[in-house]
Amino acid sequence: GSYIHNLSDFQDVRYMGSIISVSPFTSVCFNVSSLSLCGMPFLAGFYSSDIILELVSMSYVNVLIFFLFFLSTGLTSMYSFRLFYYSMFGVYSFSSSISFIDSSKFISFGILGLLFVAVFGGSLISWLIFPLPSFIVLPFILSVLTFLSVLLGAYMGYFIFFIKGLVFNSFITLFNYFFGLMWFMPFISSIYISLFPLNFGYHFNSVFDFG
Repeated sequence: GSYIHNLSDFQDVRYMGSIISVSPFTSVCFNVSSLSLCGMPFLAGFYSSDIILELVSMSYVNVLIFFLFFLSTGLTSMYSFRLFYYSMFGVYSFSSSISFIDSSKFISFGILGLLFVAVFGGSLISWLIFPLPSFIVLPFILSVLTFLSVLLGAYMGYFIFFIKGLVFNSFITLFNYFFGLMWFMPFISSIYISLFPLNFGYHFNSVFDFG
């Protein structure tokens, strides 16, 4: 919310490179929370995602469900690390007339509260809800698969951060276009579903109301 407010409702992370130089406090808290979201060890998200993935590995689920669980973990890690790379090491491409306000007491106290939950909330809640440690027995490969998913997602986020230097053929361009449009979700969820009703309403209004 602080970023969006300071950037005049602009939300494209590709233009927020090296935003830590103009908003250090918010950037540090934001990136710690983002890494917690992707399941970074010993942050809040780790205690929930790790136990869920280990229980899935012990359960009798089909290969597709098993694959989707770990794929979603890797994609979350990829998004979080891509955000981290852009905010820390990217090139600032936004308007130079934008001024950041990173010293508001109300925003700072709110961000500090959220940061405390992101760092300590997972361990505190897991110790309160689960007084006894869960007994989980897994082969070595399955026990490190969660960590490997996060690590692979971090590498993919790093790769996508530098992919602008690799756009040299139609395949990479289509790949970039595919992910830039959220897997062509606007075409599936809006255009092909709403185009016919909107055209029908337009012609109905033109013929019956305006003659």
